Amino acid sequence: MKSINRKRAFCLAAGMAVFSAAMSWAQPALAQAPAADKNAAVYMYRGLDRDKRLLENARKEGTVVVYTSLASKESMPLAKAFEEKYGIKVVLWRATSDKVVQRTVTEGRAGRYTVDVVETNGPEVEMIAREKLLSEFHSPYFADLPPSAFPAHRLWVADRLNFFVVAYNTNKVKRADLPASYDGFLHPKWKGQLGIEATDSEWMAAIVKHWGERGTRFFDQLAAMRPDVRKSHILLAEMVGAGEVPVALTVYNSEVESLKQRGGPVDWQPVEPVVGRPQGIAVTRNAPHPNAALLFADYVLSPEGQQLLHSMGRIPASRKVKTALNNFPYTMISPAIALDEREKWETMWDNYFIKR
Repeated sequence: MKSINRKRAFCLAAGMAVFSAAMSWAQPALAQAPAADKNAAVYMYRGLDRDKRLLENARKEGTVVVYTSLASKESMPLAKAFEEKYGIKVVLWRATSDKVVQRTVTEGRAGRYTVDVVETNGPEVEMIAREKLLSEFHSPYFADLPPSAFPAHRLWVADRLNFFVVAYNTNKVKRADLPASYDGFLHPKWKGQLGIEATDSEWMAAIVKHWGERGTRFFDQLAAMRPDVRKSHILLAEMVGAGEVPVALTVYNSEVESLKQRGGPVDWQPVEPVVGRPQGIAVTRNAPHPNAALLFADYVLSPEGQQLLHSMGRIPASRKVKTALNNFPYTMISPAIALDEREKWETMWDNYFIKR
C-alpha cells in the first residue's frame, strides 16, 4: 500500500500549489484582515418581515451563484426545485471539493467576487472560512439542527452528513454476529475478514478523542490484525457486496444503502462510536446577490430542502427529517481539528496501516 496517493478529502489539490505556500494550516487567520462585511445587515436581519423582505429583494437580484461538490444528479434537481419555488435562477458550478476551494480562494484573493453560496465538505468550507471569505448568517431553520452542526465561529453550518458505519456481506456475515462496538472486532475470529478505507485518519482521530486511551489501544490491536486497506469508500462498499471483503469498518452508510437498494447482498450497522463527517453550506462575505444567497441557504436547510436531499440518498442534518440513516448516537468530526492536526493523525494512520 506504499503507492497509495495520500490526497485526503480535505486536502488541497496539486493545482493549488500556486498559493498553498502562503497557507498555514496551524493558524486560523490565513488572509489579510478583510474589509467590512457589507452584506452582514442582510445575513443577520431578524425582523418580523424578514422572510417577505428577503424574498422580494432576492427576486430583484434574480440570480444566485452556487459553487458545490454535490453530485450533478443531486445538485441540479435541488437547483431546479429552488428555481421553481422562487423564480430565481441558480447558476451552478459543480466540481470536486478541492477545486471548489481553489476557485473560491483564487477569486477572493484577486478581488473578483462571483460566488454567492459555497456547499461542500466541512473541512473544505473551513479552509474558505479561514481565508475570511465567508460571513455569519442567520436562518430560522437553525433551530432544526443539532449543536454539532455549528462550528464555534458560525461562518458555515452543516446541511448534510456522512456517517462511517460497518458494512457487511449478508451472505457471509449475520447481523446478529456483529459486535456493538468497534473493539469487538478485535476478536481473533474477525482476522482476515476486515477492511478499511485507505485515507480515513479523521475517523481514527475522532475515535481516539472519544475513547481516549481505549481508542489508542484499539488501533494498536486493529493494526496488528492487518485489515485489508482499499482506497475509495465506494470501492470498499462494492467489494463488500462482491464478498471480497466480508466486513468493512469505514464505509458511508448512504453508499451502502444505495447498493442495498439495487439488490446487492450488503447491509450496514451503526457500531459505537459512530463517527459523523459534516458537509457544509455558507454564504460569502462579498456575495453579489446576498439576498438570493441567504434565501438559497434557507431553502437547503428547510424541511423541504432537507427532505429533497434525503430523497436523493443524502443524509440530512435537520432533525425535522426522520430517517434511519441518522437515527443513532454519533460523535462528529471537527473540521477545524481535522485541519490543524492533519499531519499528526495522517502520520499515525500511515504507521498503523499503510507503511506495514
